[in-house]
Amino acid sequence: MNPVAAPSSHEPPHEPAHRSRGLHLAVLLTGALLLILFLALGTWQVQRLGWKLELIERVEQRVHAAASAAPSPGQWSQITARSDEYRHISLRGRFLRDKTSLVQASTVRGPGFWVLTPLRTTSGDVVFINRGFVPQRAPVAEPPETEVELQGLLRLNEPGGGFLRHNDPAAQRWYSRDVKAMAQAHELGEVAPFFIDVDASPTDLGQSASEGQPQQPVGGLTVVSFTNNHLVYALTWYALALMVAGAMVYTWRQNAKPA
Repeated sequence: MNPVAAPSSHEPPHEPAHRSRGLHLAVLLTGALLLILFLALGTWQVQRLGWKLELIERVEQRVHAAASAAPSPGQWSQITARSDEYRHISLRGRFLRDKTSLVQASTVRGPGFWVLTPLRTTSGDVVFINRGFVPQRAPVAEPPETEVELQGLLRLNEPGGGFLRHNDPAAQRWYSRDVKAMAQAHELGEVAPFFIDVDASPTDLGQSASEGQPQQPVGGLTVVSFTNNHLVYALTWYALALMVAGAMVYTWRQNAKPA
């Protein structure tokens, strides 16, 4: 008779219970940290949403408010985007007609240029005026020789240039409205650290370029727009937090089941 084989004594050992509990505990701890992180990020985006809505409301009020006097040189150092950007202001003076710069632009009217000409105000200050937009290849009409009164929106200096393109003052090639660099290029000395986007005039709406005829710049094309995706971001972070919470509950229930 063949001997009966003895049971093998090399069966794989069972995983210790304390090791399994440790793994579940690590998973739950990681989930708790992720839950706190996602909730914090969601709450931060809700706060950012409130800030952005308040900013939009504040700017809208500035844009549509009655025009006030332009900041004086003593106030220039205190001008900030938060307190002054898009203020509706007025000023009076004479254009420095031979100091105009053309800045590449793309608007609802197509590609072309912003026409920036410095204005020497009645108090002697120099402020660059964005007289408006002209299409490409259109000759630009000269500004008035007489004293003018203007109204428009205060915009802060735009140094550097555009996307992957740098201003070239020596060649008078501009991709951003860098009034400080323009002032240096035209040897104007100190100028205001802002420029004015002029309001639209009654003739701007029907204006179009005529072949070979000087084009009066079209004002009032300032786009006041703010990206506001904070609600979407907040909902995304809260949804991730909810998913993590669900995974933690599932893991806890699995660990709570009897072996």
